[in-house]
Amino acid sequence: MENKNANLEKKVAPPSFIKLAMRNMVRKGSKSISHFSITFLILIGILILVATIGKPNIPV
Repeated sequence: MENKNANLEKKVAPPSFIKLAMRNMVRKGSKSISHFSITFLILIGILILVATIGKPNIPV
């Protein structure tokens, strides 16, 4: 009987990084959502800034 239990324990894979990240995200709740939204807004701001600075000046 101990041999069967040992085999079952060996076959169970550790949780993947994605599952651990999702579990952590659910546990922290609104904190992770706010961090994600702040990061998203900063990234969009940087992209708009780069697009504005690098805009070609075409005379009409």
